[in-house]
Amino acid sequence: MEYVRSIEHKDVVHRCFRCGYCKFPGDYQDFNCPSYKVFGWDTYSPGGRMWLIRAWLSGEIETSERFAEILYSCTACGSCQQHCPFPRFSDSLLKVFEEVKAELVNHGRIPPTVRDYFKAVSVSGNPYKMPREDRAKWAEGTGLEGYSGQEFLLYAGCVASLDEVGQRMARSVGKTLLEAGVSVGILAEEEPCDGSEVRALGEVELFRQLAKENIEDFKRRGIKRIIAMDPHAYDAFKNHYPELGGTFQVFHYTETLVRLIKEGRVRPRKLDARVTYHDPCYLGRRNKIYEAPRRTLKAVEGLELVEMRRHRENSFCCGGGGGNFFTDILGRGEQRPGSIRIKEALATGASILAVACPICAKMLSDASKEQEESGKLQILDVAGVLAGAS
Repeated sequence: MEYVRSIEHKDVVHRCFRCGYCKFPGDYQDFNCPSYKVFGWDTYSPGGRMWLIRAWLSGEIETSERFAEILYSCTACGSCQQHCPFPRFSDSLLKVFEEVKAELVNHGRIPPTVRDYFKAVSVSGNPYKMPREDRAKWAEGTGLEGYSGQEFLLYAGCVASLDEVGQRMARSVGKTLLEAGVSVGILAEEEPCDGSEVRALGEVELFRQLAKENIEDFKRRGIKRIIAMDPHAYDAFKNHYPELGGTFQVFHYTETLVRLIKEGRVRPRKLDARVTYHDPCYLGRRNKIYEAPRRTLKAVEGLELVEMRRHRENSFCCGGGGGNFFTDILGRGEQRPGSIRIKEALATGASILAVACPICAKMLSDASKEQEESGKLQILDVAGVLAGAS
């Protein structure tokens, strides 16, 4: 077990004494940790993971498939970090989990689905194993042109480029920006993987390789300002690329929409509907962007915005973060995070569930199909809500 000494934050692991606050939202009415909610064992909670890691570091337990599965069931949603009562310690929670996964990667002790994800990204440049030219198909018919010095690069990401649900979101965002007269271009089939999920799953070297190649390419093209559709890509570009020399102005598309509405370049009309909004973890808790999506929705005349019980910093994860969108370690069933979230949305009486992340859109759309009352709830991205206003 000598190799585990390379974990940077190992000296803070013992500070967790499993008080349990990390498992709850602010109102303490339910459990807010997705993996704990699914499996029900304390080892799948943040405090339980920390206890296991402490035992692993001291050699009390060995590296095993079970240990790896527990570590990789974390969706990196950040709820534990948000609700841990010890500020100096809480900042290290997600870093510890990431560092342990990196050690598991370095020594080949990872779940098969995680291994397959890394291989797909390394070989195909995307987790879907699809040809590079397929990455441009979502933009057909939108009028979007290849980047050639426009003010903004519109970055779609793997899910918005290659998943059917994500593609619908990408088209609605792209069309809205063009109609508002935004100078924006795309990389189409040349768009790279941003590496966010690669990093979350612990393949640090592959992430660094992807990020450095992307930074070099963006600089060569003269890209300075990026509009990201995916909060995961937004987080990578904004918070992790600068460490590798890539400093760009990065905006989530909802930040751009609210600015365009304020400038009068997007003019929402009327939509008589009750709408609830799901906060993506990587947009909300990780980057504190709560207002831009809500202001965009509230600009639509006739739209009634209602909140789910768990929202903003207390929002419940869709279950797709931390690479689980691709690895599916959390599995199916009534306690699946997406299913729980759909029930919460239905409880508001809303007819539309608005989302601002292609991963959330896909996870919640799939979960909705399993609900008997799914026909009562339409899932649309924020730009799609604007497009539906008439």
